[in-house]
Amino acid sequence: MMKTLDCDFLVIGAGLAGLSAALELAPHGQVILCAKRTLDESNSSHAQGGIAVPIAQDDTIEAHLQDTLVAGAGLTQADPARAIITAGVARIGALESWGVRFERKPRHPREADAEYDLGREGGHSVRRILHSGDFTGAAIIKVLAARVRRQPHIQVLENCMAIDLITTGWLKVAGDDACIGAYFIDRQTNKILAVRAPETVLATGGAGKVYLYTSNPDIATGDGLAMAWRAGLPIRNMEFVQFHPTCLFHPEAKSFLISEAVRGEGARLLNKAGRPFMKRYDARAELAPRDIVARAIDHEMKTRGDECVYLDITHKSEAFLRRRFPNIFATCRKYGFHMARDLIPVVPAAHYFCGGLATDTRGRTGMAGLHAAGEVACTGLHGANRLASNSLLEALVCGHAAARDILDAPRRRPRKIRIPDWKIGDAVPSDEAVVVTHNWNEVRRVMWDYVGIVRTNRRLARALRRITTLRHEIRAYYRDYLVTADLLELRNIAAVAELVIRSAMLRRESRGLHYTLDYPYLAVSMCRDTVIHDLPGGGAL
Repeated sequence: MMKTLDCDFLVIGAGLAGLSAALELAPHGQVILCAKRTLDESNSSHAQGGIAVPIAQDDTIEAHLQDTLVAGAGLTQADPARAIITAGVARIGALESWGVRFERKPRHPREADAEYDLGREGGHSVRRILHSGDFTGAAIIKVLAARVRRQPHIQVLENCMAIDLITTGWLKVAGDDACIGAYFIDRQTNKILAVRAPETVLATGGAGKVYLYTSNPDIATGDGLAMAWRAGLPIRNMEFVQFHPTCLFHPEAKSFLISEAVRGEGARLLNKAGRPFMKRYDARAELAPRDIVARAIDHEMKTRGDECVYLDITHKSEAFLRRRFPNIFATCRKYGFHMARDLIPVVPAAHYFCGGLATDTRGRTGMAGLHAAGEVACTGLHGANRLASNSLLEALVCGHAAARDILDAPRRRPRKIRIPDWKIGDAVPSDEAVVVTHNWNEVRRVMWDYVGIVRTNRRLARALRRITTLRHEIRAYYRDYLVTADLLELRNIAAVAELVIRSAMLRRESRGLHYTLDYPYLAVSMCRDTVIHDLPGGGAL
C-alpha cells in the first residue's frame, strides 16, 4: 500500500523561497518540507553574487526600481517590483537576526558597526549587493537549513522528488479545482508516497538543465514548472531564459560560475586576440545587463571562431582577490588559473528563467490551495531580463509573503479526500536506461543549438518538431516502465523545453533575453506577457 502523509502545510523545494516559507508557517501548524536531494542542495545554495537591496545611504527604492525596469526591457511590472524591493530590507534584518553575516568594510575597533561592503553588478547604477564573500547563497542556506532542522513542527523529507500535484479536478471531486497535495518518489528506494495538505507552496526552483551548458546544479530540471503546466495553470514569459555571460571554460569545471561581481570590481572581457570588445556593443561595457554581455560574447566567439573569451582582473592584487572572491579564487587555482596573473577563460551558459508559473507577489496562483515562490514563479519583477542579484531578493521576499498570505487568509478546513494509490498497471522495471540517457542528452542539445542566445524561426520550428517527437517517446516509456527519478526529470525537461519553444515562437520581436534574427527589433505591439494556458493534462505528453 502507498503511504499517505498528512500535514497542515506542504512545501515542495528547499531553496531560499521554500525554507523561508517553511520557517514562517511552522509556528502555525505541521509542515512537511520536501527536498529533492538534501536540505543543503538547491539553486539558491549555488548563488555567488548576493542580494540586491537599496540599503546604502546614496541609494533609494526608486533608484533600484528604475534599474530593474531598464533591465526588464518594458515587461517588468512596476508595482510588484516596487513591493518586492521595498520588502527586502526587512527580510535582510530577519536573516541577520537568525545569524546570516554579510560582509562589512574594515573598521577601527573603536568604531560603531561598519558599513556594508556592497558589491556592484551589471545594470546597477550604484553599489547595492549584500554578499557573504563570493558564496552568498551557501551562507544563507546553511543558516536557514540549520534553523529548519531545529523546528519541531517541520518534518523534512530529503531525497523526495515531486511527481505531480494532486488536484480535486483530477480526482473529479465537485467544486472549484484545488490542490490537495502531491505525489512523490523516494529517490533512494523508488517507492511512491503522497502528501496531503490543504495548503501547498511550490518552490522547486529553475530549469537550467534543459540546456546543454548551464551554471545550475543537476537538480534544476523544471519539475515545478512542468507539474503546474500539467495541472492546467497559466505559464508566463518562458522565452526569457537568462544566459550568464561568464562560466569557467574548462573540461573538468562542471557548471562553475564566475560571478558578475568580478566584472563589478573592474574585470574586462577580452577576445582571444587579447583585445577588449564590450564597448563596441554597449557604452556600459562590462557592466551592461547580462543579455547584452552574453550576446556580445556569443557574437565575438562565432564571428572569430573562438571557443571562449577571457576575463582579465590582473590589475587587482592577489590579497584583494583572495579576500573578495575566496571561493572563485580557490576554484580557479584548482583548474590552473591564478586570477591575479592569468586570464580566465569563460563562456555563456543557461542560468535563470525569468518566466514561470504566473503568480502575484504573495505567491497566489490560479488554483486554490497552491502558492508558488522563487524561480518557479513569475511575479512580474524580472520582465524580459532579470537584473543581477534580484533573484535571491525575490525568493526571500516572496517565500515569506506566500506563507503570510496563507496564514492571513481564512483557514481552509482540511478535506480528507482519499488519494488513490499510485497505479503501475502493466509497467515493468526498465532494462533500457540508455534510452533515458540518450533522450536527456538530445533534449539539451536541441535546446542549446536551436533555442539558445540567438534564435530564428527556422531553428525554433526544427526544435519544436524534435521535442514533440521526443515527448511522445518519453510518454510511451513513462507508460511502459516503472517510474524513476531519472525518467521523471527527463519528462520534465522535455515539457519545459516545449514551453520555451512555443513561447519564443509567439514573440515576433527581439526584447531582453529573447533575440531573433528574423525580428531584430522591438515591437510596440509585443510589449505584453506571453502566456501559455492549456487545459489540465494538456502538457501531459
